[in-house]
Amino acid sequence: MKWRHAKLSEVAEIERDGIASDAISTGTRYLGLEHIESGGKILGAATVEAGDLASTKFRFTSKHVLYGKLRPYLAKIATPDFDGICSTDIVPIMPGPGLDRSYLTHFLRQPSMIEFANSRTTGANLPRLSPKALAEFEIPLPSLEEQKRIAAILDQADELRRKRQRALDRLNQLGQAIFIEMFGDLNQNDKAWPSSGTLGDHAQVASGITKGRDPKGRPTRPVPYLAVVNVQDKRLQLDAPKEIEATEDEILRYRLQPGDLLLTEGGDPDKLGRGTLWNAELPECIHQNHVFRVRLSSKQYNPTFLNWLVGSAYGKKYFLRAAKQTTGIASINMSQLKAFPMLLPPIDLQDDFARRLDQIRAATEVLASGARHSEKLFLTL
Repeated sequence: MKWRHAKLSEVAEIERDGIASDAISTGTRYLGLEHIESGGKILGAATVEAGDLASTKFRFTSKHVLYGKLRPYLAKIATPDFDGICSTDIVPIMPGPGLDRSYLTHFLRQPSMIEFANSRTTGANLPRLSPKALAEFEIPLPSLEEQKRIAAILDQADELRRKRQRALDRLNQLGQAIFIEMFGDLNQNDKAWPSSGTLGDHAQVASGITKGRDPKGRPTRPVPYLAVVNVQDKRLQLDAPKEIEATEDEILRYRLQPGDLLLTEGGDPDKLGRGTLWNAELPECIHQNHVFRVRLSSKQYNPTFLNWLVGSAYGKKYFLRAAKQTTGIASINMSQLKAFPMLLPPIDLQDDFARRLDQIRAATEVLASGARHSEKLFLTL
């Protein structure tokens, strides 16, 4: 079936109805880009007081589509169910009588349109899509009835996808709840766990391979390696692991073993203590020098408990105090990591915690498989 196409400006209004800061009244609901997740979920609108905001904002209603023009690759495209004001980095779009709001939203959110929008931005550090460029987007226009039918199918698929993600989020929160139930508030150490020296007393801490080093003529071969981006909070990102040329001696020196704890050296302050365990997800793998490898030499600690101890509020408090910080960037060195102060619950309790997490992980994998199927279905639709 062949549908006619129209520019966005022909079937919708890009409305930049500005309101001066001194005209914003107490109780007005405000949305900034920080209130919208990638994919369009609204995390919560701030209710502002008169005088809180220092610059002009745009008005919007519950009939608008809100399009985040700053870094459009983030796909911050939302459909509010309330009236309010928004940052000028968000463009309110009012669909015309021949364009269904939900259909427009799904069209703008599809990966090909996100990629297209990103290709039309200006500005290297803060890429923005101009309202003029947005107005030029071409939209296929079936009948309004067909638009609503398409949107309804996509809404159902999207809701299924979101339900699976909510279930995954709850499982992830369950692990944290179990950790606190079993070990208490470690910042207060309300269960009086004994101190047990430092991390360096119980584990070997090592840095990884350096990119761009000179192998000095020795033969090399490609081997997968983990960079900072691969090491997330209690999970690995292995969608497309990169390879590096390394000598056999280097591969032997940096090769990961099951139970190794991988920790990033920093970045944003909230990334301090971010790490996860290696469980032989690849047959052979080494790690980059910006990722520390912690290999337990003591039988007093379970690797899973160690991962959670280092990544807990107790661990983050230590890293924030010890880290070198400059202009929003924080990093730790090997000496600071080795000096991490250890607490020692009974090993049986640690092992029980690890077993309970394994059960959660198994349930998570089942849900994650379903979530991947839902995502594939949604993109196909």
